[in-house]
Amino acid sequence: MREWAENHGHDLFVYHPYQFNGVLPTVQETDMLVILGDPMSLNDSLSWIKEERDLIQALLDKDAPLFGACYGAQQITKTMGYSVSKSPAKEVGWGNVYRQTNTILGIPEKLLALHWHEEMFDVPKDAELLFSSDAVKNQGFVMNHRIVGLQFHFEPQANDVHEIVVNDFPYIEGSVLKQTADDILSTPVPNENKEVMFKILDYITEKNNKKVIAQLINDFSIT
Repeated sequence: MREWAENHGHDLFVYHPYQFNGVLPTVQETDMLVILGDPMSLNDSLSWIKEERDLIQALLDKDAPLFGACYGAQQITKTMGYSVSKSPAKEVGWGNVYRQTNTILGIPEKLLALHWHEEMFDVPKDAELLFSSDAVKNQGFVMNHRIVGLQFHFEPQANDVHEIVVNDFPYIEGSVLKQTADDILSTPVPNENKEVMFKILDYITEKNNKKVIAQLINDFSIT
């Protein structure tokens, strides 16, 4: 995502509200919002989680491009009034996802993505289902040419995967993907994941001709 922003000449600001006292960007300085992964649930009673939804709502009203991955996608749907609940299966590790619509052109029918979740979002009624996996139907949605949410991760590079695994390896236990930490670390990040990530970001911003300021909110430092 940082590479995409730099390639397009966009200013990029990264926020870590969980680590830095709930500091969030303002609506006025944000032309685009990206919300990434987080170790807690958005149903936790932390004040900045609610404030983050207020920010998302203001940007929805502003018709700004929004992208969410995992916790981020759940926050977007929760802001729109949809529930986030336990998924049918805990998915942690590498697993296939399958494209469900051709709305975003050039996405392969099948991709290998990193999963790190046991909760899932409800797909908004005005959105299209974008991806499903073998274990969980609601893996991604696309909405209004401005919003994409993914339950999984296309954005990590190899160093990011290593950072996630070494910090959160106990979470792997109980996954239906039945992979060890070594299995996850030894799986190469597919080259097409970055290409698809770029296509998604291009899609939600192509109607926006002004300079985009992408605000990344995450705890895992996925780039």
